[in-house]
Amino acid sequence: MSKSELNISRHIAAPPSAVWDAWSDPAKLAQWWIPTPIACRVDKLDLRPGGGFVTKMREGGGDWQAHVDGCFLETIPERKLVFTTVLTEGWQPAEPWLALTAILTFEPHDSGTRYTARVLHKSPEDSAKHDEMGFYEGWGTAIGQLAGLIEP
Repeated sequence: MSKSELNISRHIAAPPSAVWDAWSDPAKLAQWWIPTPIACRVDKLDLRPGGGFVTKMREGGGDWQAHVDGCFLETIPERKLVFTTVLTEGWQPAEPWLALTAILTFEPHDSGTRYTARVLHKSPEDSAKHDEMGFYEGWGTAIGQLAGLIEP
């Protein structure tokens, strides 16, 4: 693993098809994508290369704030999703508050799914910044919420 990369992985006791369903349905994604009690709104979820990925977040009754405004680079149903924040829908260049590319894999494993997120940053400094912001706690909590939504 490079110094500009963060990784997190978890076994989910549900098949890859259920993980994909929770990723591909905006209503389901909004339930787990951001750690509670922060609310999530999915404004765009176009699961195709070049398709937009836009989510907003809100604490309490406050205003909706930017969360992710990105672009999908690769989508393989029930296996893999890759998105970046350095491009927006239609491959348009962006200047995000945090530049990253996330490679998400859903591998069949022990009657469930090994959910892995590799998050690439432009520099070791940006990776360290994301780590200090609570990458493992935040992404870990979100993956736990995903598991809670789909596990039997």
